[in-house]
Amino acid sequence: MPFRDILVHLDDSHSSAGRLDAAVTLAQAHGAHLTGLYVLPVIDSALYGAAYAGPAVADIDLEAVERRAQEHEAEFRAATDQVGVRAEWRCVSGDAAHQLILHGRCHDLSVLGQTDPQEPYSLSAGAGSQVILGVGRPVLVIPYIGAAPTLGERILLAWNGSREAARAFNDALPLLTAAAKVSIVIIDPAAGADAENNGAAAAMRLHLARHGIAATPVELPAGDIDVGDELLSRAADEGADLIVMGAYGHSRLREIVLGGTTRHLLHCMTVPVLMSH
Repeated sequence: MPFRDILVHLDDSHSSAGRLDAAVTLAQAHGAHLTGLYVLPVIDSALYGAAYAGPAVADIDLEAVERRAQEHEAEFRAATDQVGVRAEWRCVSGDAAHQLILHGRCHDLSVLGQTDPQEPYSLSAGAGSQVILGVGRPVLVIPYIGAAPTLGERILLAWNGSREAARAFNDALPLLTAAAKVSIVIIDPAAGADAENNGAAAAMRLHLARHGIAATPVELPAGDIDVGDELLSRAADEGADLIVMGAYGHSRLREIVLGGTTRHLLHCMTVPVLMSH
């Protein structure tokens, strides 16, 4: 079953346009409805005025933000109209993570941008992590360097037998069924997994085959290289344009604690990553 309802987060970062291009291409390929979401920051005029030069300055800044939102809406509508993608624009105010979770739960897939430490307008790493762990739907993260136009043609699946990995594989089925090449990567199966888990990997390949997906198993020995680096290296070797993996993490005293591989991929990704928690 293809994606029918996709959400893309747009902001004032330089990578926003590339993210929109990827989302439009995906929506076009799946015949999906695309919703563009822009989150206005909350500006407290009283606090802003006390700290700076009065409420009038806050009003000017708010007008600038609203003007940028209108510019993004015009770009969104032009991009979707050009290829005939059914679309809706939403401009809301509030906390970005909260709004993305709220709206993302009513879509098949959310498209976010990777946090760029050099870009003040990109979604913060903390907000992105909250969405990935809290939305309850798959999240496609587009690197700030952009995505290949062949997004989803050559897919790398990261398998470790976990609930999160199984969830990610299932959530990615609309992409997997259309891919030209699919590889399942199992890192150090002999040392890091028991016979039961190895059997689960074989069963997963059989499950995908029943969906018409011929997945090639790739067993990588775990050495001195970090698992995240192993995945990125293998993606480069395979010419993969998408990685699919489970997202690992939990909340602790209002702090989002991500698993090491999840955190590494979000920080160092060179290709888009679809994650499910």
